[in-house]
Amino acid sequence: MNVPKEAVVRMYAAREEIYPRETRGRYATLRWAGVWLTQIVFYGLPWLQWNGRQAVLFDLGARKFHLFGLVLWPQDFIYLAGLLIICAYGLFLVTAVAGRVWCGFACPQTVYTELFLWIERKIEGARSARIRLDRQPWTFEKIWKKGAKHAAWLAVALWTGFTFVGYFTPVHTLVHEVASFSLGAWESFWVLFYGFATYGNAGWMREQVCKYMCPYARFQSAMFDKDTLVVTYDRKRGEPRRPGARVAGDKLGDCIDCTMCVQVCPTGIDIRQGLQYECIGCAACVDACNGVMDKVSKPRGLIRYATENALAHGWGTQEVKRRLLRPKVLGYTAVLGLLIAAMSTSLALRTPLKVDVIRDRGSMGREVEDGQIENVYRLQLMNTGEGARAYRLRVEGMPGARIVDRDVVALDGASARAVPVRVRVRAEGAEGGSHRIAFTVTAVDDPSVAVCEEAAFIVPR
Repeated sequence: MNVPKEAVVRMYAAREEIYPRETRGRYATLRWAGVWLTQIVFYGLPWLQWNGRQAVLFDLGARKFHLFGLVLWPQDFIYLAGLLIICAYGLFLVTAVAGRVWCGFACPQTVYTELFLWIERKIEGARSARIRLDRQPWTFEKIWKKGAKHAAWLAVALWTGFTFVGYFTPVHTLVHEVASFSLGAWESFWVLFYGFATYGNAGWMREQVCKYMCPYARFQSAMFDKDTLVVTYDRKRGEPRRPGARVAGDKLGDCIDCTMCVQVCPTGIDIRQGLQYECIGCAACVDACNGVMDKVSKPRGLIRYATENALAHGWGTQEVKRRLLRPKVLGYTAVLGLLIAAMSTSLALRTPLKVDVIRDRGSMGREVEDGQIENVYRLQLMNTGEGARAYRLRVEGMPGARIVDRDVVALDGASARAVPVRVRVRAEGAEGGSHRIAFTVTAVDDPSVAVCEEAAFIVPR
């Protein structure tokens, strides 16, 4: 009896190393513009000063978020939620119009991978040189090149981690702590953690992050339609393809099967097989194919940004542009505009003063000298503005109610203070039980800055 041989079925294919070829063209220039813009903002913002402090600082210890002239407190969490919703709708709008253009030109994974690839090319050489270096045995040349590359990667990664922590701990304080070898445990952990994440994702994992870890690649198709601009291969024009030179009068397509589009792809796919979820829309294949078309004296655009409808109906640029203003895009735009307008209006009308009133629960109401009834409160005042201010306190709601201790309180800029307050009323005519009163806090220099908070006044029965 014949016994079948055992077969090994791999549930996960081993990763094949990808060596993206360097390309030049319009989209490569735009991609590097995205690298420069995002990194200048990321690395530069922590060093920018504003009114004697760091312009952008998320001070978790003090529970204050500084965004240039705006100071946000935990009570302002709604603005963070609003910002995240705006970013989400912005991403939906961009995806509906131009596919994964965010992934290809501005996503941190793409940006740092591009930066790390540049370092790799400068040290190890072009694509063919890198392939040859990896295949040869370990020699002195290979050791120093690999060591220099990883040392440069680690330097960039650690500086990235340091900058990230600089958004939460003042960056000048971090520099002093690093120089004096007194960096705290948590700061050290996050510098190393974020640096290791950058080194691992951009240096080692690269396309694996986009293909297997990023959820955006999985649900992007829900936002695509037949009028979404994506990187496409014009099959009608390109097929049938054959390597080599063209003969006059032959009926072959324009594609010469040079595989340059595959060699420059950072995720290693063949765009000629159609739209794939691994495609990040970086358009490196467009630049490569245009360069080949120039060399074989064929029109550019065999691989280009186009829509499914444009390819099916042979539409030109004007027809594609007209289809951009379709109901889905208009809906996203309208919602995004309303969200931005609502958040901007809320921030513009935001009062730079917050007041919370807390009753002293140890004393529900007591009778003091001159037959008066006294209740004790704690007013939690927050000056969310940048400058110091004085505030006048006033109480209303019961006849003869007055504040005994003080009627003016001073607060520094972007600070909070708990102010104990005693309120008294005459016992005559005051009915026993709970009564509603209101504290009004008004800026002395600007009466328009005022907050009114209600509280309960207890009269013993």
